[in-house]
Amino acid sequence: MFDVAIIGAGVVGCAVAYELSQYELRVALIEKENDVAMGASRANTAIIHGGYDPEPHTMMGKLNVEGMHRCFELCEELDVEHKKTGSWVVAFDEEQRVTLQMLLVQGIANGCEGLDILEGDVVRLQEPNLSDEIVAALWVPESGVLNPWEFALAMAEVAVRNGVIFMPNTDVRDLSWREDHYEMGARVVCSGDETTIRARHVINAAGVESDRIHNMVAPPAFEIVPTRGEYYILDGTAAGHVVRSVVFPCPTRAGKGVTISPTIHGDYLVGPNAEVIDDRTDTSVTRSALLDIADKARRVVPDLDLRTSIRNFAGVRSNSTYGDFFIEKSATNFIDLAAIKSPGLTCAPAIARVARKMLCEEGIPMERRVLWRGGRRVIRFKEIPEEERAAFVRAHPLYGRVICRCETITEGEIVAAMKREIPPVSIDGVKRRAGTGMGRCQGGFCGPRVLEIIARESGRDPLCIEEDGCGSFMLIGETKDPTCREI
Repeated sequence: MFDVAIIGAGVVGCAVAYELSQYELRVALIEKENDVAMGASRANTAIIHGGYDPEPHTMMGKLNVEGMHRCFELCEELDVEHKKTGSWVVAFDEEQRVTLQMLLVQGIANGCEGLDILEGDVVRLQEPNLSDEIVAALWVPESGVLNPWEFALAMAEVAVRNGVIFMPNTDVRDLSWREDHYEMGARVVCSGDETTIRARHVINAAGVESDRIHNMVAPPAFEIVPTRGEYYILDGTAAGHVVRSVVFPCPTRAGKGVTISPTIHGDYLVGPNAEVIDDRTDTSVTRSALLDIADKARRVVPDLDLRTSIRNFAGVRSNSTYGDFFIEKSATNFIDLAAIKSPGLTCAPAIARVARKMLCEEGIPMERRVLWRGGRRVIRFKEIPEEERAAFVRAHPLYGRVICRCETITEGEIVAAMKREIPPVSIDGVKRRAGTGMGRCQGGFCGPRVLEIIARESGRDPLCIEEDGCGSFMLIGETKDPTCREI
């Protein structure tokens, strides 16, 4: 019997698990995929939002600035890659200049600091590649970028280190109240086996499936409107300097618009669009959407070279008919952290604090763990000063073998990832932890070598190792051709 079961291991569920791991509670983190951060938490714009955009009366507006400060703190505490870049919201005419003034007032009401509206010529002194048609821009100094999946993973790893039970490949199918606890019927995704999970309290952090989970225990209160956003990733080496800060167009009812931003890996992210879809799992990329994104992006940066794209991807956002985060006690011992759209990544630590307070109000005892072990440090070989590398490799030989040439990721880093609290089970799982396959060749060179290391370190059959999600096997058989040789 668990004290608390969290359904969904996206960034919000991981933040709640991290928060609750600091207390003497038995907590389960349940995820239908085979890893943490497999939904919108890995396919997004990777921005720590400053807090000017949400209206002050909304939960988004109330939590954004707190979440922003806590994101930067947690990135430092958990050694998550991040950078405070600041951001611009650009205006192309006098009507949009009025919007900037509204956002300035709104941001101040939300607690943002350092906001300023600057004329176009001044903005171009900072960002010379921006369009000459931009007449003004709102400067937001407290914005930044981070590694979103590493952020979720880091919180989940610390949570597991402190006793939280991570349950991947577990799809909750039904949920019922049994006098003093919930009983969850779940299917083990890869095997099809059925299992039952019992918990006194349930937290719904199921992202695009959060309305489905809510409706198991309470009358419908909101409906998820799955909205796909597609992106380009531009190779920073080939693209040259594009922008140093995140650049937004003026927001509309459809969202924040097509953004151009640096990434923590030295590349550039361009997107997203916003397309309502029926299939909540449809992360396909379409030519029409990419052409639309390209047109909108080039209005902001006219010389943007999209031929330097090394990857396109899409994520599905949890937009809803509610129009705000749905954070409510919806049934006995049941809390919704649902309909979490942008700025949900930024707000996640603040949402977790709200969830803990709601559990306290439910009467759940919150006794601090005396031996709680926080913090996290990751060795990134390319960040070791060049004059220190030879000595480091002599002491740690696995770091002397480069597996991913594009990103200079070594065997030592992959093996270290395999030994962390939530080890990767797939090639992309290693990619999210160590950075293999993130560069220009997108895993074309290092993928087979990563598979080899996973098999060796985990003792698994190479035929059973997946590229990413359950069933995405890389190999289909073993050749018996005597002319083939080992590479």
